[in-house]
Amino acid sequence: MRVLFVHPSPLMYSEIYLRLEPLGMERVAAAVRAAGHDVRMIDLQIFKHPDLFAELKGFKPQAVGFSLNYLANAPEVIDLAKELKRLDPQCFVFSGGHSGSFVADELLEHAEGAIDCVLRGEGETAAVMLLQAVGTDSIAKVPGAVTTRGVGPAPIMLDDLDKFFPARDLGRRRNKYFIGVLDPAASIEFTRGCPWDCSFCSAWTFYGRSYRKSTAEAAAEDMASIKESGVFIVDDVAFIHPEHGFAIGKEIEKRRIKKRYYLETRSDVLCRNPEVFRYWRKLGLEYMFLGLEAIDEEGLKLHRKRSSMGVNNKALEVARDIGLTVAINLIADPSWDARRFEIIREWAMSIPEIVHLTVATPYPGTELWFTESRKLTTLDYRLFDIQHAVLPTTLPLDEFYRQLVKTQDVLNKKHLGFAALKEVATIAGKLALKGQTNFLKMLWKFNRVYNPERQYNEHFKEVKYAMRPPKMHTDKRPAAEDLYIHMPKPAKHGAVSADPLAPGGGGR
Repeated sequence: MRVLFVHPSPLMYSEIYLRLEPLGMERVAAAVRAAGHDVRMIDLQIFKHPDLFAELKGFKPQAVGFSLNYLANAPEVIDLAKELKRLDPQCFVFSGGHSGSFVADELLEHAEGAIDCVLRGEGETAAVMLLQAVGTDSIAKVPGAVTTRGVGPAPIMLDDLDKFFPARDLGRRRNKYFIGVLDPAASIEFTRGCPWDCSFCSAWTFYGRSYRKSTAEAAAEDMASIKESGVFIVDDVAFIHPEHGFAIGKEIEKRRIKKRYYLETRSDVLCRNPEVFRYWRKLGLEYMFLGLEAIDEEGLKLHRKRSSMGVNNKALEVARDIGLTVAINLIADPSWDARRFEIIREWAMSIPEIVHLTVATPYPGTELWFTESRKLTTLDYRLFDIQHAVLPTTLPLDEFYRQLVKTQDVLNKKHLGFAALKEVATIAGKLALKGQTNFLKMLWKFNRVYNPERQYNEHFKEVKYAMRPPKMHTDKRPAAEDLYIHMPKPAKHGAVSADPLAPGGGGR
């Protein structure tokens, strides 16, 4: 079967700071190709809609799969599916991905028959089974399948992360992928899942608080296949188990692989395992993303980070000592007033690290969706991108955006202003000589992409597809069947372990 996988267009944040290769889609594409199908991919972060339709005309796919990792892309995917079905009613259209898993029913409803199936959960195994079932009455038996005729069995997880390396060869214009100064940058996955349970996050609800690891040999083999000089390690929390990080590093050393790395981790993991990060610094680790989320204990408790400001401050000291450039994320709460924004600016300017702001957003799949959705001021998918306020703001909405953009602009200029111009110009110049201009273009995009008028006015655009509010609201954790995509496996004593470092709490 001819199968085309499609990744939708970039979101607001990725218009500037990063453009990541669609790693999940590449892994599903690899599994489908291994099953004998003729597979192609097109990434609309790089290409445009006319390019997609030219691909459809030339390739004539019998099935098209849309990746829907980001909720804000839902209207685009629905509209593309409708146009695709108009052009070729016989083509089997399906969708999957992280966010799509949580809103499967409403995607089918909005698509009005243009989407034949939504796959919930991990896609490597299920997509192969789905394509085998196309044209038969067996689709209802595919794990994770949701159609207008019913729901299939529970989604199943991939039994072995080493099974399918990403089909990177199917990507085109790979020099367009970057993250900050890692230009170009590929992505790689060493582990999958997160055992913590932050209230604003849906990683743990998607994976059922599981944590699986690739083998060190497979991870290094995958790394060796990457041609780009920069690599973003996409694990939700890098090196929870330091022995795993050391093992991968040893295999990378054995193969004499030289890369520059960027990763994400938690403050408590960094403080607990500084030696593995110090080791990776020698291997080429340069940049680290730390989701502090708040600058006080009250904020940390609100987001249930299970950390403390003492640990956060210690983590910054550890990262500085190792010699890493750190990017911090803080969650801007809609309740912030002008004074709170000022305090954030003062704090962020007092430290050497890069600071970014995202807006608190109750996504489907998070606990906040069940506890805060009664307060939602919009049901427009497009605004659920962590750059818009979808809950009531203490400040008038337009003033909230002025304060938000002013704060981010001040923080950006700390690193990209006149004081840092020489270093930035040197980096941009070296990249330009290699034909890489993603970072250079990023420097001039901020005021065009991030401006309060744009963000404010986007609240008043016509809503073509409205999200469906949750069926129930609660101040407590919802029942497992309402919360999880992949159900957690009970611990030996009959309860799910809340300790991410507990024996058997992660890994294959």
